Amino acid sequence: MVNHSSLTIYGLARLLRRYKRFLADVLLPDGTVITVHCPNTGSMKNCIQENNPCWYSTAKNLARKYPHTLEVVTTPSGHLAGINTARANDLVEFAIRTGVIGELQGYTTLRREVGYGCEKSRIDFLLENEQHKCYVEVKNVTLMGMEGQGLFPDAVTVRGTKHLRELMQMRLQGHRAVLIFCVQHSGIKWVEPAQEIDPLYAATIRQAVATGVEVIAYSAAFNLEYGEIVINKSLPCKIND
Repeated sequence: MVNHSSLTIYGLARLLRRYKRFLADVLLPDGTVITVHCPNTGSMKNCIQENNPCWYSTAKNLARKYPHTLEVVTTPSGHLAGINTARANDLVEFAIRTGVIGELQGYTTLRREVGYGCEKSRIDFLLENEQHKCYVEVKNVTLMGMEGQGLFPDAVTVRGTKHLRELMQMRLQGHRAVLIFCVQHSGIKWVEPAQEIDPLYAATIRQAVATGVEVIAYSAAFNLEYGEIVINKSLPCKIND
């Protein structure tokens, strides 16, 4: 797993239920039931299956109200899905720094959460060298439709559409603008807009591509025996199909 100072190891459990949006109850191997934080603002459509195996992380600060965080679930189709949306940025940063994401090489500095844009957004990554700036927005993908089909978003996303508008503005100002789908789902083979879930987002991403915003996707591999998730390969994006 990407080094993260606030986390220790992954634990195995069974998912009992998700509720109040940000909470989930899980059953530990010793029969204990604990409540964990569920760090996902989406619907988690096609991800939740009660009584399926799941994995959680434990914060070093056990004084937190919920020191455990749900990280990976087993979907109804039997695949693994990384549902911690905050983890996507760590995975992408590690993949950029280690050269895995070839499209984002050649920059000398990388900064996170930099304020930008006329709508007062914060870009996930600002990559720079002496001559160029590259604005990179990251989206976590866990929704699989038909076998192999990755869809984003899994619920209507006003914020995601706003981010596309901001990327278009950066591109029109002459900067490079990239949207990267971080696919934390072991069954997804390509990514496309979820037209039926959010038609505005689908229309806006097509407009963004026409403006020159680059859209790429990379998948993550799970090795939960060692508590590891790493980005390992690129996937096709089907934006205008």
